[in-house]
Amino acid sequence: MSLSFDLITFDCFGTLIDWEQGIVAAFQREAARAGKAIDRAAIIAAYHSEEPAVEFESYRPYRDVLTKTARRVAARLGLEIAPERAAFLVESLPDWQPFADTNAALERLVKRYRLGILSNVDDDLLEATRKHFSVRFDLIITAEQVGSYKPAHGHFVEAQWRAAGARWLHAAQSYFHDVVPARALEIPVAWVNRKHEKPDAGGPLPDMEVRNLAELADRLGV
Repeated sequence: MSLSFDLITFDCFGTLIDWEQGIVAAFQREAARAGKAIDRAAIIAAYHSEEPAVEFESYRPYRDVLTKTARRVAARLGLEIAPERAAFLVESLPDWQPFADTNAALERLVKRYRLGILSNVDDDLLEATRKHFSVRFDLIITAEQVGSYKPAHGHFVEAQWRAAGARWLHAAQSYFHDVVPARALEIPVAWVNRKHEKPDAGGPLPDMEVRNLAELADRLGV
């Protein structure tokens, strides 16, 4: 793969933002309100099972996805959520923090490349998150704008149109949400494999695999 690019886009939550820690902290705070303790691994396993199912049902705003997913996860974990607390996960999202390597790597990359975000969220939720980043993004595409959630192709098709012929690399942590659709559309993709996962047997392979964003910046020579 040529390493000559003009534009690098990123998934946001899971790639730039440590969303698992944000989700776990939100659920553990709710559990503490009820005098309970919930294991981190159980929260993550339940969440990764329930959210894709909710997104697959039909398009709805991401704040509604979060609320419905939170109810399903809480039910699986035996945690009762009062109606007035139903939006606890949505309300926590603006406080989810970047990974430790995120801003330093972005500051390196922005010296050479235009940067963008392709995210499965609403415009206002991403806007609230962008306060955590130390660089400006030139291209922003959300689920709200395209009316679908990755791994559907809407984000990528819209990005291809807006990129207007720029040499483009997409970088993301999720094999399911990002690597698979990018390869299906023949878009160069870097798998930021923070969780040391394996690709699906017989599934598509990324053009590049790195452990974190610092390694991505190293590989791109910045």
